[in-house]
Amino acid sequence: MTVSATKTPSVVNSRIEGMRDMEPADRRDAIAIAAGLDAPAKAALSDGSALPVAVANGMIENVIGTFELPLGVATNFVVNGQDYLVPMVVEEPSVVAAASYMAKIARAGGGFKVSSTAPIMRAQVQVIGLDDPFGARAALLAHRDALIEKANSKDTVLTELGGGCKDIEVHVFPSSAIGPMVVMHLLVDVRDAMGANTVNTMAEMLAPQVEEITGGTVRLRILSNLADKRMVTANVRIPTDALTTKTLSGAQVAQGIVEACELAIIDPYRAATHNKGIMNGIDPVVVATGNDWRAIEAGAHAYAARNGHYTSLSRWEVARDGALVGTLELPMAMGIVGGATRTHPAAQAALKLLGVTSAQELAEVTVAVGLAQNMAALRALATEGIQRGHMTLHARNIAITAGAQGSDIDRVAKAIVEAGDVTVARAKQMLEGI
Repeated sequence: MTVSATKTPSVVNSRIEGMRDMEPADRRDAIAIAAGLDAPAKAALSDGSALPVAVANGMIENVIGTFELPLGVATNFVVNGQDYLVPMVVEEPSVVAAASYMAKIARAGGGFKVSSTAPIMRAQVQVIGLDDPFGARAALLAHRDALIEKANSKDTVLTELGGGCKDIEVHVFPSSAIGPMVVMHLLVDVRDAMGANTVNTMAEMLAPQVEEITGGTVRLRILSNLADKRMVTANVRIPTDALTTKTLSGAQVAQGIVEACELAIIDPYRAATHNKGIMNGIDPVVVATGNDWRAIEAGAHAYAARNGHYTSLSRWEVARDGALVGTLELPMAMGIVGGATRTHPAAQAALKLLGVTSAQELAEVTVAVGLAQNMAALRALATEGIQRGHMTLHARNIAITAGAQGSDIDRVAKAIVEAGDVTVARAKQMLEGI
C-alpha cells in the first residue's frame, strides 16, 4: 500500500529572498525566523562546535576529534503542498544552489508530489546444511505465526505504535557453492526508526527456533539495505515556458532533458554518473539529519540494478501538453529516532529546521531534493553544459586555494569567472594584482 506522509500545516515559507547575498549569520537568522527555531537549535546550526568531543567519543571508537563539513540550506521547496527549508551537508559547490533553483522553478507549478510505502525493513536469516531446502521452506512457512509472535515478543513499544514484524518470506537457493541454502526474511514495520538494530535483534533471537524447525544451521542474521518494501516515489511537472533560456525554447530544453535521461536508462556508464547526481541531492540531507548515507547509497544502487542491468533511478518524459514530467523512485530507510539523530545536536537541529514529524515525511522530502538535483544536472547538460555553472560556484574554492582571504576571496573569484579561467594559477595572478 502506498501512502503519503502528512503533517500539520506550518507557517514556514521556504522562499527566502536574497539568501545567496547574505552573510552566514544573516542566513542563520533568516532561517531561524522562517522555521521558528529556538535559540539552542539555532546555536547548533552555527559556526561553533555543535558536536562536543565528549559526545563524539560515545558515538564511535578511537575518537580524537571531530571533522566539519559545510552546512547549507536549500530554499524554495514545496513538497505535497508544504514548504520546507532543507538542511544539506556537502562539500561540493553548486549542489545547494542547483537544488534551490530547481525547487523555485517547480514551485510555480505546485512543487513536488511525493508518496511512500510503510517503513518495512527486511532481516535475513541464512540457513545452511540442508538436504531438503524446499521442505525447510515449507516448515518455516507453517510456523509463520509462531515466528512472528516470537519476533515481536520483546519490543512491545514498537508493536503498541503499530509496528513490529508483519510477515515472513522464505527464499530457496538449491544449488549454491556451499550447497542448498534457505534464507528467511522477516518483514518488520520499524515506524520512525531506520530500523537496523530492531531487525537485527529479531533475526538473532529467532535463530535457535529456525534451526529447530529446519534441522539446518543458521549463519547470517542481519538486515538487508535493499529496502525495496520501503519505497518513496517523487514526481514533478514543469510547464514548458518555465524551462525557456536565452537561446533555447522550453520545448527544446525539455526534449534535451529526456534525451539525456535516455542515455542513462540504456548505458550503465552514464547511469553511474546520472545516479550520482541524484545522490548529490539525497546524501547531504541524509548526513545533515544524522542518518546512514552508506545504507541509502547501497540500497539506491542495488535497486538501480534490480533487473540485472544498472540503469537510471529517474525517468523524464514530455506530457501531451508539452510539460516536462520527472519521476524518481527508490528505497529510503531513514529515521528520526535513534542513532545520531538523537545524539548529534546539529542533526537534531536540522530535523527541527525541516519540521518533519515522521520518518516517512523525512524520506519524502529527501527524495524530492534528489529529483530537483537530477533536474538541475540534466538541464545544465541539455543547455550550456555542466561545467559553466559548476566552475562559477567553484571559483571561491579556487580563490581560497590560491591564498585569498576575507573580502579578497569574492574579488578573486569574480575576476577569474569573468576571465573565463577558473584555475589556481589565474587566481594567484589576480591575487597578486589586488
